[in-house]
Amino acid sequence: MLASYVPDLANFRSTLDQYSQQWQERASEEQQQALSSYLNDDLLAKQLAKAWLGSEFIFHCCRDNPGLLLELLQSEELQETWSRETFTRNLQAHAKGVEKDSELDRVLRQFRRRAMIRIIWRDVNQLASLEETTADMSALAESCTQLALEFHYAALVKRFGLPIGNESGRIQSLVVLGMGKLGARELNVSSDIDLIFAYPESGETEHRYVEPGGRAKKTTSNQEFFNRLGQKIIKSLDAQTVGGFVFRVDMRLRPYGESGSLVMNFGSMEEYYQTQGREWERYAMIKARVIAEGGPQTDVLSEEPVQEQSAGEELMELLRPFSYRRYIDFSAIDALRDMKRMINREVHRKGIATDVKLGFGGIREVEFIVQVFQLIRGGRDQRLQERRVLKLLPLLQEDGYLPEGAGDKLAEAYRLLRHVEHAIQGYQDKQTQALPIDAHDLERLAWVLNYASWESLAADLQQHREQVNAEFQAVIAEPEEETKEDDESDAFLPLWLGELEDESAIELLEQRGYQQADKLLQQLRDLRQSRAILAMQSEGRNRLDKFMPRLLHTLSQGRNPDEDIAETLSRVLGLVSSVARRTIYLVLLTENPVALAQLVRLCAASPWIADQLSKHPALLDELLDHRSLYSPPSRQELADQLRQECLRIEWEDLEEYMEALRYFRMANVLRVAACEVTDAMPLMKVSDHLTDIAELLLEEVIELAWQQMIARHGRPRNSNGDNVERPEFLVLGYGKVGGIELGHSSDLDLVFIHGGAAGQSTSGRDDSGERSLDNLIFYTRMAQKIIHIMNTQTVSGQLYEVDMRLRPNGNSGMLVTTIAAFDQYLQEEAWTWEKQALVRARAIAGDRELAMQFDTVRQNILCQPRELAALREDVVQMREKMRKHLATQGSEGEKALRFDIKQDVGGIVDIEFMVQYGVLAWAHEQPSLAQWTDNIRILGCLEQTGYLSAEDTAQLIEAYKAYRSAGHRLALQRQKSVLHGKTDFQAERQTVQRLWQHFMQLSE
Repeated sequence: MLASYVPDLANFRSTLDQYSQQWQERASEEQQQALSSYLNDDLLAKQLAKAWLGSEFIFHCCRDNPGLLLELLQSEELQETWSRETFTRNLQAHAKGVEKDSELDRVLRQFRRRAMIRIIWRDVNQLASLEETTADMSALAESCTQLALEFHYAALVKRFGLPIGNESGRIQSLVVLGMGKLGARELNVSSDIDLIFAYPESGETEHRYVEPGGRAKKTTSNQEFFNRLGQKIIKSLDAQTVGGFVFRVDMRLRPYGESGSLVMNFGSMEEYYQTQGREWERYAMIKARVIAEGGPQTDVLSEEPVQEQSAGEELMELLRPFSYRRYIDFSAIDALRDMKRMINREVHRKGIATDVKLGFGGIREVEFIVQVFQLIRGGRDQRLQERRVLKLLPLLQEDGYLPEGAGDKLAEAYRLLRHVEHAIQGYQDKQTQALPIDAHDLERLAWVLNYASWESLAADLQQHREQVNAEFQAVIAEPEEETKEDDESDAFLPLWLGELEDESAIELLEQRGYQQADKLLQQLRDLRQSRAILAMQSEGRNRLDKFMPRLLHTLSQGRNPDEDIAETLSRVLGLVSSVARRTIYLVLLTENPVALAQLVRLCAASPWIADQLSKHPALLDELLDHRSLYSPPSRQELADQLRQECLRIEWEDLEEYMEALRYFRMANVLRVAACEVTDAMPLMKVSDHLTDIAELLLEEVIELAWQQMIARHGRPRNSNGDNVERPEFLVLGYGKVGGIELGHSSDLDLVFIHGGAAGQSTSGRDDSGERSLDNLIFYTRMAQKIIHIMNTQTVSGQLYEVDMRLRPNGNSGMLVTTIAAFDQYLQEEAWTWEKQALVRARAIAGDRELAMQFDTVRQNILCQPRELAALREDVVQMREKMRKHLATQGSEGEKALRFDIKQDVGGIVDIEFMVQYGVLAWAHEQPSLAQWTDNIRILGCLEQTGYLSAEDTAQLIEAYKAYRSAGHRLALQRQKSVLHGKTDFQAERQTVQRLWQHFMQLSE
């Protein structure tokens, strides 16, 4: 019956017949008769057919609960337009009499399912405009959040009392900011919600309604009260139960992200945004809006009058100056360009060009066009502080910010893109913006949007996306550098195509300054005849034919006389072969001569860099801006960048998270390597930057492992039985990372400490069926997950190779230990070499309190008095053992012709052992010797305390720096740290040997 209302296309009728049969199998006879009576109305019948065919979500809800469909039809709410007040009123009616958290959660999910059917039904049947659909979704999120807030606020007041501000004495309320599309009332039909929680003042709770003679009840700080309230709101909305979820809640836009407090008071919020707020946070904050508020205005227990200005209004007044500057602010363009460049890189790397949100000419580009004008001029022109895109576009066109007609075209494109997004998401209630791949799904999508075929929809989409991108390029994108077709480049085309005789080709190369012309000619011939090039499609071959003359011309310009151009060409051609199936990278280099010049320069300087680019061509994006390439970001900027890149990824998407972390490392290590090979950064700064990158990534990996663990097993409990909010987990770095001397290919020597309460276990997750775990097991598994995230080989390789052999008892020891057990081991069981290793150990990521405890343990161990003769014997024996196994072997003549910078006599390890011996020998007299973990500063301390002369110290430091610099240089040349033949380090080796002999006798 229903099938007659849909076209006989792509099995639509067959699918609908199956749906009708499945519904009837679940429905009673009375329900079937009731539905038949409704379907006598052709309009309703058509709507039901389109709703079921356009949304599996609606059909499954109706099939699983046949009575729900009849209730909706009878209530006529499918035909009604609702206001925010209607959502609130209807939800409160459903929640009447609810007393328990579980009851509230069930009601919220039932209401959400019913509301989603109504919203999607109206959307697929074109009964609601785009504005109504997004407003309905936003109102649903707001009403659910408000109800959860009010319910849990009242429950916490009964338990802890009313939160009172220290300064005002007023009852405090929780303000919930909706960010992104929720803040703009533009929420899509299957979206998560970005929230920020805040309250006005610090203080304590009070029980103002204790009955006479009643016992005093427990109180707590306002921070703890609102932190608990925030957690309960999130659980009521986000937890996946039998009834599903209400909204996925993302709190990562709050100050300091995941490492920040869940809730902050207004003063702390204002200070953060004034002193530490980033440009991308300005961009995010222009969408912020108060979507829920609980406190004096809603708390039925309060007898105080409602304040004239709500807390939410007060907060927005405090935050407005952060987003909107009083002057015209053109710096916003660069910030948005950077964000779009990062998104483009993600789209390009993941191959999600069909994404109607993030892809070419997508929703995000329309939003960026609008927001750049908001950030630049919104402080002066308050009309631009409007949050909704479709309200702003006409205004921008009217005031001349956009060319005549451009605003109309963008609005039209935006509407189509958002309708497509809703049709994609409404089908299965999934958060995706990617166009389907299956032909049947494409036809269904087109039919839902009232197109005759997918081809006609695809043509419309392409036209609109091209218009959006053209406007985006005009408004926000960096103008591409003009590239002239010059004769110098064109002259190499016949050479590359093999159209010249060998004699003419060699003559051309020699005229352009090439040496070894015959060798270069053979390299080009080999490339042309390689399988990768022969298998290219015509478009890819055309791109290659445009690129190669540019490459050959660039190679001939500004060369270092000592440069082996044949070797450089070979390295670049390795990259060309690796991108033979992804020739968009050749377009990038062809159209960006600056990037091509940087590629040639870096490949000439380092085969290691060339290898990295060949293995991971997405890194070529980093060459586009030579300013950022040779100016690595500060630690704070790195942290900010990492946070931005991870914000878009769900915690449960481990594979995508791992790829994002690996790309972050590769891109930033490339910048450091570029600076090093071009002498733009000294050695010590190189190690500082590489160490910063590793530490920030470790912090993110800890957070990722923590989130995944608590999602399965709940939170560990402390000794009082309360849930722990942050992981009591510490990562110690030994060796190079501990000594802040990390190299480009260094592994990480790590030790894990946990502070979990003994005898306690995690809270467990009833909804997932996962059992709780003993705290020790929890942190052991968390440590295993950290190692897995770091060590696993993905498409982008390892994040870092992790070595855990320095933990107590080595490979036979526990993976994670307590600080007390760690201290006991060092006191009673550790060998001298383990205490030597402790000299270069420091806390590099994790819990700050545990880090302070470790610092105390380390200081105590290193500062213990020792019998110097026995210590010296242990150190010398260990050094001899290492030389026997790791240093250069062979005859004296052979040893004289080879020098292992690290292991041979007079090398790096000799210096390190002297330093470690000095700390263990004299730190009990001079505790400052145990303050640092890097050899340079410890050597300085040995000089200051009189154990080394100024001259000897200077010589050791210079030798140490020279060795390390040579080691870095060799690593970037893909060579081992072994020098052959007569070396330049004879003087340094003799100095180190002399001081070794002298230094190790000082205790006598």
